[in-house]
Amino acid sequence: MRVLVTGSAGFIGSHLVDRLVADGHEVVGVDDLSSGSNVRDDVELWEMDVADPALLDRVAAFAPDAACHLAAQVSVRVSVGDPARDARVNVLGTANVLEAVRRAGGRKVVFTSSCAVYGVPDALPVPADAPLRPASPYAASKTSGEVYCGMYRALHGLDYTVLTLANVYGPRQTPEGEAGVVSIFTDALLAGRPTRVFGDGTQTRDYVYVGDVVDAFARAVGPDGGGERLNVGTGRQTTDRELHALVAAAVGAPDDPEFAPPRLGDLPAMAVDPARTRAALGWTASVELRDGLARTAEWARERAAVRPA
Repeated sequence: MRVLVTGSAGFIGSHLVDRLVADGHEVVGVDDLSSGSNVRDDVELWEMDVADPALLDRVAAFAPDAACHLAAQVSVRVSVGDPARDARVNVLGTANVLEAVRRAGGRKVVFTSSCAVYGVPDALPVPADAPLRPASPYAASKTSGEVYCGMYRALHGLDYTVLTLANVYGPRQTPEGEAGVVSIFTDALLAGRPTRVFGDGTQTRDYVYVGDVVDAFARAVGPDGGGERLNVGTGRQTTDRELHALVAAAVGAPDDPEFAPPRLGDLPAMAVDPARTRAALGWTASVELRDGLARTAEWARERAAVRPA
């Protein structure tokens, strides 16, 4: 099938492009290259903003069967400081993608959401039917995207699947800009720089390997999971202190972080329940955290070896 991937040069999006091409799909990517730089020479790339009205004509010409919408403003801190920018990219951009796919006669949009939409959960792991309690402009914009998907399905018959991601990690995630803690720990420990854990180290997150995440997307571009919000995570909590020890072991560095005061607004704990995703897509996370961290450390070593001095 023909698949449009927005955010195609980014961390997750570039892995997804690789997977879809390997599966035999015809892929076109959309990315403004403001943060991602993972571009394949054999895949057409439209260098543009997803909120650009010109996207409608480009998508109409390609006529995708499905679209995976990953392009987004992903920083909670940026969203708090500039909520209008966050809304332009995440709300207007999502509306533009949905309208473009609808006009082109596409069948489905797979929308990328975040576990941030759940806010402070009542119970862990958070089920996919939990109430949404966005506590930041970023989370609010992702919630809005989910609402737009539902509206387009009801109004126009455009199918969708929402994939609500836990903390994704793996190769191609870099510590520059808004990055995951795995990448930050890995690069710092490889370079012999000090690392920092905020709070007492007991804060938890659900870490899911990027290869498992793109497998969920690859399954969701088909007919399964239509009209559903599906959690993509392991359901298991890992504390910040445990994560640091695991990354240090993968890198072969001392496990001796500094401790800093907790950051305002950080959730104390998060993990998502993937039971509905198993039922809808036949998906489960297959890469154990130790193995995923080893792969990530290997990639980071290779990247550091070729990086200019």
